[in-house]
Amino acid sequence: MSEQAAGGHPWDAHAAWWKATFTGGADPEYDREIVPLVRREVGEGARRVLDVGTGEGQVARSLQACGPADRRVVGIDPSGAQLAFAAGAGGGPCFVQGRGERLPFADATFDAVVCCLVIEHADDPDAVLAEMARVLAPGGRLVLLVNHPLYQGTGSGFIDDQILGERYWRVGPYLDESVAYEEVDPGVAIAFAHRPLSRYVNPLGARDVVLVRMDEPRPPAELLATSLDPALESAIPRLLSLRFEARPPPAARVRDWDEATGGR
Repeated sequence: MSEQAAGGHPWDAHAAWWKATFTGGADPEYDREIVPLVRREVGEGARRVLDVGTGEGQVARSLQACGPADRRVVGIDPSGAQLAFAAGAGGGPCFVQGRGERLPFADATFDAVVCCLVIEHADDPDAVLAEMARVLAPGGRLVLLVNHPLYQGTGSGFIDDQILGERYWRVGPYLDESVAYEEVDPGVAIAFAHRPLSRYVNPLGARDVVLVRMDEPRPPAELLATSLDPALESAIPRLLSLRFEARPPPAARVRDWDEATGGR
């Protein structure tokens, strides 16, 4: 969600690659793990759902296809090329061009907000978190998926030490925030920001959006087919899923307590 470069958003150049690589069942992690996890964490009751950084819209389409009949899903993304693919795929969601740092929605608009593997690319994550908390209705859910900050951070990864005859997973400098460009495919370099977990949890907690569930799923076996030590790598999570809930305003909590205790 960085500022637009001349001629368009930086992710415009990656839109076709993303569509071909990660959608329509092309990626087992998205197809079998990420999308089902998001659907489960959003739950069946949310009627107004926002997908921040929707890209070409596969998460938004999946959420529109489940839940109540009157569910309305909105996907927002700064990349016009990504949104063109999203609009062309149909599936029911409404797609809007915009930035997570300045969401064009009123306070407390949505029952659920999703941000799936997006905030690592945001220039101002605090603004994105503040905006998502702002548009979330009291009692609503915020589902945040990130690359696991501990095990997938800068400098972390599988080590095959031929001299010592050991294989292990190295953890990089976890507390140091950094941005690194990673060539994820030939000719496709993407910036990933590493931040410790507290940088996501504490800003939301300060806005009464509190963590209620955390998941660290095992990587799908298909992703480990070429691993030198699949048993080791199967125990190292790639993803971290965090579900937050927006607490009601303090006055409402006092009223609820009084009703539950008879004012005692």
